[in-house]
Amino acid sequence: MPASPPAAVSPSRERRVWPSSAHILLAAAFTLLYLFGLGSAGFLGPDEPRYASIGREMARSGDWVTPRLNGSPWFEKPPLLYWTTAAANRLGLRDEWAARLPVALISLAFLAFFYRRLHREFSPSVALSATAILAGSAGWLVASFAAVPDLPMSAALASAILIALFDSRARTGWLAGALLGLAILAKGFVPLALFAPVWFVARGKRLPIIAGAVIVAAPWYLLCLYRNGSVFWNDFFWRQHVSRLLSAEALQHGQPFWYYVPILLVGLFPWTPFAALLVRRKLYKDLRLRFLSLWILAAFAFFSIVPNKLPFYVLPLLPALAIVLGAALEKTRAVEWPLAASILIMTLLPSIARGLPEALLSGATKAHWTWQLSGLIAGAFAAVVWLLARLGFKRQAILASAILVVLGGGYLKLTALPLLDGRDSVRAFWTAHQAEAANICIDSTSVSRSAQYGLNYYAGRELPDCAHAPALELHIRGGPEGLLLERR
Repeated sequence: MPASPPAAVSPSRERRVWPSSAHILLAAAFTLLYLFGLGSAGFLGPDEPRYASIGREMARSGDWVTPRLNGSPWFEKPPLLYWTTAAANRLGLRDEWAARLPVALISLAFLAFFYRRLHREFSPSVALSATAILAGSAGWLVASFAAVPDLPMSAALASAILIALFDSRARTGWLAGALLGLAILAKGFVPLALFAPVWFVARGKRLPIIAGAVIVAAPWYLLCLYRNGSVFWNDFFWRQHVSRLLSAEALQHGQPFWYYVPILLVGLFPWTPFAALLVRRKLYKDLRLRFLSLWILAAFAFFSIVPNKLPFYVLPLLPALAIVLGAALEKTRAVEWPLAASILIMTLLPSIARGLPEALLSGATKAHWTWQLSGLIAGAFAAVVWLLARLGFKRQAILASAILVVLGGGYLKLTALPLLDGRDSVRAFWTAHQAEAANICIDSTSVSRSAQYGLNYYAGRELPDCAHAPALELHIRGGPEGLLLERR
């Protein structure tokens, strides 16, 4: 179809979208994958137990304005994730399910919207390919499991961008603005910078976008500022925004400029070979794809320049990248090679399942990755996908590849989550020793930050530091083999 003017990168097609039975089957498979195993591993890392604690405390206190950790105000992030966790707690869910299920449901709802929007704007094949690429990518799948705000922010931001770009009706600017407001409530003001290029081309929608974002996001910011004064603004804005942009030392997340190149390629796994399709010049004759590609490059440069870097920071790039890759796959004749290559690298899944717990504890470069012979099964599936595409069954080959990715994701959850629960989460350790909780303190000099937040969550309170609690007889200390409970 001809490229449309920048005012709205392309008009929406006013036709009903009825997915085929095969697409419905694929959607059901991804739904099961996303919901499976949400409670199979206890909270991981420092962020999950900390955010879950704040959400649980919000549900118990009834104060939905000021986030609190262990009774003290905590202004590191806006409240959207805390609200979803608190709401789940109020509905009777507990612990990992209360924190993770809302994130998984937000992801599934976005993927349904993503498919529907692309089906109308591009074609059924682009919608299928792009949605399968996004839903099956390691980065999006992992973020949809973790109880952190990156996925809700990325889903809300991508929805706002898609509506602003691909819906010609001026009144939809209010909806795009409301979704942008949700992104701001999820992770602060960074979504404003990422949305800026879209705002400049969304002629006729600018005022509604601004109004929608202000109506949704401003009330919490103003109310929290009113209740907490400059303490809120100094921490939330100056420390969490300005300091992150200017100094790596402030938050100790400094990484080199090229850090996100391997992160983005790993985040696409197992679709990483599709990146080779981006070099085709004909792809960018489509104004829509050209704009999305330039937006990806601008956002990538922005995150690369900022000294503080974490893997999930580039998650907002994945929806736009999936669209470009889905369109590239549609325009590629010899799809058998990228499809087969994507299935072939899934031979690494058994090795990943065994090495992931150590990688989370020590870092990917320090973990011991060992080849597992069982991974060769993926080689046989890769040959089947290659043959299907070679014989001209392109759609069937894409569907088969997506189903295989779902099965691979299910295998990874079945094998890796129990290992993560035993090695990286403190849930099992605390369950074994909670009967002695009243007499336990933490040796903060040897216990990691992640373990401290996890122990505090499962204890339901902040465990005292042994240095300030000499009367307590039992202390938790860290060691090469994990946490140990010893008598002082």
